[in-house]
Amino acid sequence: MAIAVIVLPTVTKLPPETDGAVVVGGSHGAVYAAYLSARAGARAAIHNDAGIGRDEAGVSGLAWAESHGMAMATVLSSSARIGDGEDMLRRGIISRANSIAMTCGVALGQSSREAVELLKAAPWPHTRPTPLTEGRSVAGRVVCVDSITLADGRDRGRVVASGSHGGVPAGETAAAFAPRLALFNDAGFGIEHAGVAGLTILDRAGIAAATVSTLSARIGDGRSTLVDGFLSEVNQTAYRLGARIGGSALALALAVAEKGSLTS
Repeated sequence: MAIAVIVLPTVTKLPPETDGAVVVGGSHGAVYAAYLSARAGARAAIHNDAGIGRDEAGVSGLAWAESHGMAMATVLSSSARIGDGEDMLRRGIISRANSIAMTCGVALGQSSREAVELLKAAPWPHTRPTPLTEGRSVAGRVVCVDSITLADGRDRGRVVASGSHGGVPAGETAAAFAPRLALFNDAGFGIEHAGVAGLTILDRAGIAAATVSTLSARIGDGRSTLVDGFLSEVNQTAYRLGARIGGSALALALAVAEKGSLTS
């Protein structure tokens, strides 16, 4: 039986056909994203390493996937755009792989296309994960979410600190519910600055948005974005609220939540 290959901008929206397939998803390689691929029944997954970042969070999903029997690899963020599965399949270069993927023949420096073919031989079925505790907490007008997909219309007008990368899919998701301020991880910026491309989308919608350096905060961890993060990129709407590169994400979030801006 032919093994399907599912290629999507984000693993937050995986179709039923994912069951038993190899996934090439534009999401980062942290634990929550790995969980989403496994939950959807992926045979194996290739994600983006998101610049690897603080505590190697950008590839932390590899060990998690291995513990659940799923082969997983990541591509260099400098080789293909995060948030763009098609580009990852076309240009991606493998940067990390867990031992299950390596047993299939996946190796560092390999092309994504070659890795995908090898991963069709990954063990199946494997253990389906138990549900992760929802990574969402609310304190007043500040919301922390491990993925921007855990925020919604309830969070309109709030400050949302997200563990997601700041690429196009994250920008589109945040634009749909219109937070007062959205904070993301820059995923090391990556090729063509794909890790911050969503800020422009939000600027066009009049929504303040900024990213924190992946070296300062753990990608996939909204609380780390808020508490540990230092701003690495801000859109014009956020700049008008007082956001400045190098500033504290926490200071900006509190100022906007409490007063509307740093200068008001």
